[in-house]
Amino acid sequence: MSSAAAALPCAPEFDAGFRKALRDLAPSVGLSQPWRFVVVEDAARRAAVRASFEGCNDEALRAQGDPDRATLYARLKLAGLDDAPCQLAVFADRATLQGHGLGRRTMPETIDYSAVIAIHTLWLAARTEGIGVGWVSILDPARIAAILETPESWKLIGYLCLGYPAEDCNTPVLEQKGWEQRRTAAATIVWR
Repeated sequence: MSSAAAALPCAPEFDAGFRKALRDLAPSVGLSQPWRFVVVEDAARRAAVRASFEGCNDEALRAQGDPDRATLYARLKLAGLDDAPCQLAVFADRATLQGHGLGRRTMPETIDYSAVIAIHTLWLAARTEGIGVGWVSILDPARIAAILETPESWKLIGYLCLGYPAEDCNTPVLEQKGWEQRRTAAATIVWR
């Protein structure tokens, strides 16, 4: 081994307990700086976001071809916009100079993926503190950007509601209510 190799720090070793704890944590969670966070505290802006959600929600409900599914959807309690003490909009800043644009020349979407990874990391960190995170996906991104007065180069990646859950459960609400079912790992992994 060369002296240069000996000077490099070793990768951390994770024991079986840590690996098991990480595996246990992963199913319960469904931070370079290309992303921007906007904390939404203003009551008027929260109301505008809620109105945008309601419009998109009504449209999605009308688009349901199956009346039974539409009825189930209408009963789902999506209260995060009303109850969550913290709401966080996450944007990818497509005009950032961070990274000098090298990776974006061949895969420009990686800037969006970096923001998604930031959300995932935030979600994991929140979960370790007992904080719940809900990702509101029934929104009009252009309307949310206008409400929050963000620069045109910013793209909404996620609108999150954070707070302590009323009950702690590893099964997402949509799964509990029968809207969606979790797929097995075998159904989602393709071996080549």
